[in-house]
Amino acid sequence: MAAVLIREATEGDCGAILKMIRELAEFEKLSDQVKISEGALKTDGFGENPFFHCLVAEIPPELGDARGSTVVGYGLYCFVYSTWTGRTVYLEDIYVMPKYRGVYTSLSLLSSQ
Repeated sequence: MAAVLIREATEGDCGAILKMIRELAEFEKLSDQVKISEGALKTDGFGENPFFHCLVAEIPPELGDARGSTVVGYGLYCFVYSTWTGRTVYLEDIYVMPKYRGVYTSLSLLSSQ
């Protein structure tokens, strides 16, 4: 049984997140519309007042890269406020690399709280 760890993204995950953003755009045949950079992700998501939050799905080294854990998915979201309904979470993207979809039967959630 393979396990996947879901955790809050860190600034160090931005390269992997950008790679998956590009994969998703390619699938949607919208690659030419991706203008974001790794630096912008770092600034916008991990600065003093982040514009977005992100969770990543990570698999252990024995299932991915022998050099360390591998980020294989992400969920990027932000908080918005509706004058009609109040607090809301907007999920921009949820993506898992195709070869890792449907193969994990066990899930671990890691919280920084």
